[in-house]
Amino acid sequence: MGTPMLDDEFNKQRAEILRELAEQADPFIKKRLLNLVQRYEPRRQPTPVDERFATRGDNVDR
Repeated sequence: MGTPMLDDEFNKQRAEILRELAEQADPFIKKRLLNLVQRYEPRRQPTPVDERFATRGDNVDR
């Protein structure tokens, strides 16, 4: 595969192009393009803070 920096830049650019196309598309195509954008956006790794809050629950029994 290519270098991670170039791959990330390519994915960001591709996602931006798809968002611009989605703005001009009909609702059905817009939904499909925006779903495709998710494939190109970088996946964020959870941070320790994210994991801590994920295990806390909603505290609905206050």
